[in-house]
Amino acid sequence: MMVIDASVTLDAMLSPGGLDALAHLDLVSPPLMWSEATSALREVTWRGLLGREAALVGLERLANAPIEVRSPGTLHREAWSLAEELRWAKTYDAEYVALARLSGCPLLTRDARLKRTAERLIRVIGPTEI
Repeated sequence: MMVIDASVTLDAMLSPGGLDALAHLDLVSPPLMWSEATSALREVTWRGLLGREAALVGLERLANAPIEVRSPGTLHREAWSLAEELRWAKTYDAEYVALARLSGCPLLTRDARLKRTAERLIRVIGPTEI
């Protein structure tokens, strides 16, 4: 099992093979990931970096993503504690770290800042490491 964040999900949504290429990884994510990935997809479309039709394909791929939603009852409390410990003002990234910590599995991200900060607490890997 592996926690996937929105940065990797967005890349996969827009790749030729879509998210199916990641299906073998037994991926999980907090509910927040779907909102973040949708928002990022909308932003690249709004900026003119992606056409509307391609964005809608990505959105459909996200809706059918082979990623299990996980929201343990202690997720938000753990995210809050981690954000305090890591001195983060917000808990968004902390939710991914918290879920990985609570699940005892690695976090898959392409966010260098997140990786650098969280790797002292959990195992963090990038897409090139899978």
